Amino acid sequence: MITHNINFHNKSQKDLQYAICLLIIWLPLPLGSNRPWSGGIAITLISAIALIWTIRKRRHSLEISAPLKNAKPAVISLVLVQLLAAVQYLTGISLAPSESFNYLLLGTSYTLLFILTLDLFVTRQSINLLLATVIFNGTLQAFYGSSMTLSNLEWSFFEAKEHMHGLATGTFVNRNHLAGYLEISAACCIGLLLALRDQRPISIQSILNWISGPKPFLRIALAIMVIGLVMTKSRMGNIAFLSSMIITGGILAVASPKLRPKLFAILSSLLIIDVFIVAKYFGLEELKMRLISTQLNDKVVAGEVLIRQNVNRDEVFNYTIPLLNKYAFHGSGAGSFETIFPSVAGRDISHHFTHAHNDYIQFAIEYGFFGGASLIYFYVFTYYHGINALTKLNSAYRSGVGFACVMAMTAIAIHSLTDFNLQIPANAATITVISALGLLARFHTRPH
Repeated sequence: MITHNINFHNKSQKDLQYAICLLIIWLPLPLGSNRPWSGGIAITLISAIALIWTIRKRRHSLEISAPLKNAKPAVISLVLVQLLAAVQYLTGISLAPSESFNYLLLGTSYTLLFILTLDLFVTRQSINLLLATVIFNGTLQAFYGSSMTLSNLEWSFFEAKEHMHGLATGTFVNRNHLAGYLEISAACCIGLLLALRDQRPISIQSILNWISGPKPFLRIALAIMVIGLVMTKSRMGNIAFLSSMIITGGILAVASPKLRPKLFAILSSLLIIDVFIVAKYFGLEELKMRLISTQLNDKVVAGEVLIRQNVNRDEVFNYTIPLLNKYAFHGSGAGSFETIFPSVAGRDISHHFTHAHNDYIQFAIEYGFFGGASLIYFYVFTYYHGINALTKLNSAYRSGVGFACVMAMTAIAIHSLTDFNLQIPANAATITVISALGLLARFHTRPH
């Protein structure tokens, strides 16, 4: 009976695994799912998958996976955030009830997606499938975005781009959000390369295995993603990518002195080949000039700030301090920043801001101390497990998957200082999936 349940469990997982992978591919396509209709589709799809998963669990008395059992504190922290959003909405605390309701639905969907990922992708084969899906999607977005820019066609999602011509945006509206997505997918690519590294001495057989295996395709995919990232000309996106790779590589180097030479060779090759050679021909010089420049140019379309003008983001952040003090306890309501910011903005802020351009500040204002603390706890908890997997030096695979988790989360954490990737459903959902990798790397099952 137990064997039957295990076999059924494994077979029933396949279609749900593929459903999650197709969902991951879909999410960035309709403008990052950052429109009411596309966000609604994302919520519906995740809810449908979760419903089928729940029915199967109950009908066949299937146990939850080991990764999900060990993730209970993280799941509770996410649930608490959604309960807080529900209280804000139902009690009238929220100053933007309709937005809070939308954020509640999205947040619940992210929570379900985190649970589904931890329960469905519990074998190495399925983890590889998950990583490959994110890498494929990142490569697709980078190739599409770069091609549209180089060919001057400048199409987004079934419509011509009205803004940001000459910049890679993929199927996102904002180049910074494509950059955020590529940070995540490139981290997965580097992590998978490290997970599949051969720990045996170099030989003819190992070289043949390298040529005939997936590694050459991963290197090509990574080069395409780096090109796409550079062509976004996103300053913080490129800084976050390089910084996260150096930080994560440094953690691994400290944990494993024996691995330092090989790790240095791998990461150096990534920097030299991808950044200083390949990317040089796709706008690296222009990116460097943007990094040097401090002027920002604003363009606002449909309430979304695309390019900023004559206002440093530091000044915008300064105006949020009264909001942080005023709503420190209970928050102003999930998604309410757009509504309340005009009340404190100075005369030099002449344009409309939908988001704070700093995820930490926005979450603190909207969710208050308890909501913000719960989100930080979730991030720290999953990040800790990522580092734990990263430093599992007896297993190249676990360490590599941990590398993907830690690098992606580090990159988004850095980028969130000056942008709002976590307010974009495609990016928020994808980093939620990737945050599960540390637990999956530590507690997954190996094929027999």
